[in-house]
Amino acid sequence: MPAASRRRRGMSLATLGALLTSSLTLSLAPQAQAADALLSQGKPATASSQEGEAYTPGAAVDGNLTGTRWSSDRRDAEWMQVDLGASKNLSRVVLHWEAAYGKNYEIQASDNGTNWHTLKAVTNSDGGTDDLAVSGSGRYVRMQGVTRANGYGYSLWEFQVYGSDGTTDPPPGGAVKVTGTQGNWQLTVGGQPYTVKGLTWGPSVADAPTYLPDIRSMGVNTIRTWGTDASTKPLLDAAAANGLKIVNGFWLQPGGGPGAGGCVNYVTDATYKTNMLTEFAKWVDTYKSHPATLMWNVGNESVLGLQNCYGGAELEAQRNAYTSFVNDVAKKIHTIDPDHPVTSTDAWTGAWPYYKRNAPDLDLYSMNSYGNICGVQKDWQDGGYTKPYIITESGPAGEWEVPDDANGIPDEPTDVQKADGYTKAWNCVTGHRGVALGATLFHYGLEHDFGGIWFNLVPDGLKRLSYYAVKKAYTGSTAGDNTPPVITNMTVTPASAAPAGREFTVRADIRDPEGDPVRSRIYLSGNYANGDKRLVDAQYRSTGNGTFAVTAPDKLGVWKVYIQAEDGHGNAGIETKSVKVVAPPVVGTNIALGRPTTASSFQASYGDCPCAPGLATDGNTTTRWASDWSDPQWIQVDLGAAKAIRTLQLVWDPAYAKSYEVQVSDDGTTWRPVHNTTAGNGDIDTIDVSVTARHVRLQLTARGTGYGYSLHEFGIYS
Repeated sequence: MPAASRRRRGMSLATLGALLTSSLTLSLAPQAQAADALLSQGKPATASSQEGEAYTPGAAVDGNLTGTRWSSDRRDAEWMQVDLGASKNLSRVVLHWEAAYGKNYEIQASDNGTNWHTLKAVTNSDGGTDDLAVSGSGRYVRMQGVTRANGYGYSLWEFQVYGSDGTTDPPPGGAVKVTGTQGNWQLTVGGQPYTVKGLTWGPSVADAPTYLPDIRSMGVNTIRTWGTDASTKPLLDAAAANGLKIVNGFWLQPGGGPGAGGCVNYVTDATYKTNMLTEFAKWVDTYKSHPATLMWNVGNESVLGLQNCYGGAELEAQRNAYTSFVNDVAKKIHTIDPDHPVTSTDAWTGAWPYYKRNAPDLDLYSMNSYGNICGVQKDWQDGGYTKPYIITESGPAGEWEVPDDANGIPDEPTDVQKADGYTKAWNCVTGHRGVALGATLFHYGLEHDFGGIWFNLVPDGLKRLSYYAVKKAYTGSTAGDNTPPVITNMTVTPASAAPAGREFTVRADIRDPEGDPVRSRIYLSGNYANGDKRLVDAQYRSTGNGTFAVTAPDKLGVWKVYIQAEDGHGNAGIETKSVKVVAPPVVGTNIALGRPTTASSFQASYGDCPCAPGLATDGNTTTRWASDWSDPQWIQVDLGAAKAIRTLQLVWDPAYAKSYEVQVSDDGTTWRPVHNTTAGNGDIDTIDVSVTARHVRLQLTARGTGYGYSLHEFGIYS
């Protein structure tokens, strides 16, 4: 999948996701049917402990009901689990306790042995035989002890898991068609009506067997990809095994809308078009008969994205040439595979006139739209189009669509607002009856970073309010689900003046709908400060009542701060605000302010330059001095007379000094060193000195980057 990019404001675009991890949600269900099989007997079993060689966990799955048993150490939080070998549909768990039984415990399931969800919580058991009805699926099932009934450990004569083999009905077979008449269309599979209830796909293809059961449990019937090649087959196979269909994507440059790269001249580059046509035809022929194939999707946001490459009349010519090529691809696909429709996605309904004019062989249109999703219907009606459409990405308002906050960066919606965004999107799609044939909402992704928090349903494998909003949209209910903590009223103080390296305050109201104990974590992202989209652990301490003292980064700029509240059941509420990190105040007077400043060189024109030396002593951290791109360099300040100096504060631009020396002079000719370092890291340097001098110079000897040296402020304090 292509890398994510920052999108332009005001456009209906999406940030493409990345790889994540997930887990299954399992809930209570009626008693198992008689046909359910005993799945656990003889399967590999493990435990947190065992009392001795005779009491192994395998003894609890050997079928010997009163002759052998597993017994744990004498602690509460002990567990025993069985590996069923593959994901199974689960209906019933029976525990035959010895006298050392569990008073309070949970039956949990997992598809990977790492991420667990509770099937059933048992309280006040009286031992004997506990026969528990459950539902859901998983490969691993375990008894997780909470409280023992007596002073011994836990002991089970037999741990029996019942269910079926985990297979599902195969996806509908037969040809996929767009049928009906103007304004009264429907998608059919094997002659049966089919509404696309989908998600875009983020995990690796290899992990499809692990995560697709969870997707299916949400009521999803379709997933969308952006590229199709030899690596696609395992995903198709796993989708078919789980009763899912796939919108198989084909990538064309410049895909991904504004900010994406890869310019192609569709007017003149016959070689590129021939190569792509040949490549796409190869994979259509390979997968046309696969039961998971739903349709083919040619390109992603390229009509809009061409504005990155061209302008004026040339842009118009390229857009016409691109959509004409898409039509060539559609015609070619139809000759190879007449049984599956062809569509093409863009992120701007202004692309549809080009498709209407130049791509009559498309069976339907596609659109990525977020905050403006409910405007797509009107645009379709106003445009007089004669083909239906599907929405191939949608969800809450994106970075390019929301107003800026007080720190001048996009104000990210709350978890509650994001969940509402998915509900709104689905309602607007289904509200365009007979024209909108469904949607693949964005995004079943597990990436735990800036974009992942904004859009992913399961970042880091944790289910959010948005996950359950999509599930409710597709199934009509989330009854019985354990849902995430809800965070409201998050504040950051001070929001626009947090001193670097010092503490600021984060506070929020955090509640869990089920009253589960909640663990809160604080993360930071430097996406707007240094371009690093990762979420990193913050240094913080809880001060109680949802309040945290968080240490600000040393790097100046606007940072995102996140509260992530986890309930221990695989759910998380996540809220975020911005904080502007500023230079920490220095005691004393800045005697360099406005004083004559000279340097060995400065950049007269590059980016935001001219960057003259005096901009480092103007008291404005948004301006800077920048040198030539060579070693050594220097910058010096004339204080006008000998003055007592106690502190220097250097506010570096990203082009910083790794090695430098602070020198002082009485006459501007003879210099003596007062400080030096070879370990500069580009953060703010606050240097204590005790000296009297008229001139102060930084002798810069080794750059930290390939650029020159650059200082926002060279503060000298008395």
